[in-house]
Order: sequence, then C-alpha cells, then structure tokens
Amino acid sequence: MNRFVDTHAHLYDERFDSDRDAVVARAVEAGVEAMVAVGICRASSIQSVALAHRYPAVWASVGIHPNDANLSTLADWDEIVRLSGDPQVVAIGETGLDRHWHRCPFPIQQEWFARHLELGRQRDRAVVIHAREADADILRMLREAFAQHGPIRAVLHSFTGSAPTAAEAIAMGLHVSIAGMVTYPSAQNVRNMAATIPLDRLLIETDCPYLAPQVQRGRRCEPAHVVHTATRLAEIHGVTLEQLSQITTRNAQTLFGFPA
Repeated sequence: MNRFVDTHAHLYDERFDSDRDAVVARAVEAGVEAMVAVGICRASSIQSVALAHRYPAVWASVGIHPNDANLSTLADWDEIVRLSGDPQVVAIGETGLDRHWHRCPFPIQQEWFARHLELGRQRDRAVVIHAREADADILRMLREAFAQHGPIRAVLHSFTGSAPTAAEAIAMGLHVSIAGMVTYPSAQNVRNMAATIPLDRLLIETDCPYLAPQVQRGRRCEPAHVVHTATRLAEIHGVTLEQLSQITTRNAQTLFGFPA
C-alpha cells in the first residue's frame, strides 16, 4: 500500500479557496495520509493552524518567510510563538535565507532565521528551512547552532542546492525534501543531488500551489501531485514506489512527530 506525506503545502493560498475541501479529499484518495500546511507570515500561519484543526489529515507549521521578515513585527513573532504551542503545530517555519530576491535585507533574514531555530529547540519542533542561493550562509548558521546545541531537527525544504550542502546538513541531523522540480527535463542537477540523499533522510513535498510536477506543468499544484515526485524519486533510488512511499512517510513521522 502506498502512503505519502506532503511535507510542505501552502494550503491557505487563495487559489484553493473555491475547492479546498475537494483538494484535500483528492489528496487522501491518492494515498496522501498527511499534509503539512506551512505558514509564511502571521496571517497565513493562523490560517494554517485553522486548516489543521479543520481537516484530520492536515498538520501545521508556523513562521515568517525570509523574503518578508522585514515586514513583520515583534507582535507578529509573539503570535507565532503562541501558535507554536498548538497541538496541531508540528513545525516552525517557513524560515531560512534567500539571496535570489532582495526584498528583505540579509542581516534581517539572518536574525529571523536564528529566532526560528531557537523556537524550534524550545518547542522541540522541526524547523522548515527555505534555502535559495544561500547554501554557504545556511550552512554557517547551522554549524553555529550544531556546535552549541548538537543535532538539528529540521528540513531543507524543496531543496535544489548542491549535494555537498545536503550531505553536511544531513550530518548535522537534518532531512532533505524534494519537490516537483525533480521531474523537470531541465533539472538533471536536482536529480543528481537527490540520488545522493540517504533514503532515511529523504522527504517529499509539493510546495503547492507552486512547482507542479512535469505532468501537471502550467497548472495549479496540489498535494495529490506529490505522487509524481515520489514516483521519480523511486526511479532515481532504484526502489519501488511502495518502498519509497513507506520510507518517506516513516521519515516524515519521525521528523514531525505526528502519529503513524
């Protein structure tokens, strides 16, 4: 039996407003037994927690995205801290660092990333890390945290960086999550990197409504589509889809701590 976990879904997004019930139902029908609804600001974090209380298959992550951290206030952070104590919240973030866009000054991104890492430790929750064109910076901050506190409970989400970066992160305790880009014909670099991820540290996600897999390219992505990413990763790792689904589901349960 194939069992999947979509470890990163922006289910609060307005593109799901007209058919969210059907989206979740399609995912469950496709074998997606759990979805992590990920917030990127105060409002979307509140929405994600509400969705986790609404749908039995949905859990929540709460945080402030690095690209918008300069728009957030300490009052917003206080709300994230409050939300992080909700029993349906299994992770902190989406946080991290981004040098692709320049909407938020980098020192502010670093300050907020450190704040999320600390909250994850305090709450004993996984931290969901966005890393875009900032591998060296991410690793530097992770090394500092690892040196002070030991293994880091976190995931590099929708990761497209280098295999050495992934390997060092894994050595510090992290998981690595792969999204639909692994199915794109032009993304051989992502497939090469994904092949190096040990199966016991591998996760799958959609990052929906973004990054639809190749067979759905140009359409809105949704959690049911994680099956296509899992299928490609099974081929890359030379295992069956059932094996890949069982392994990545077990990994997600271990990292996020929701029931088997």
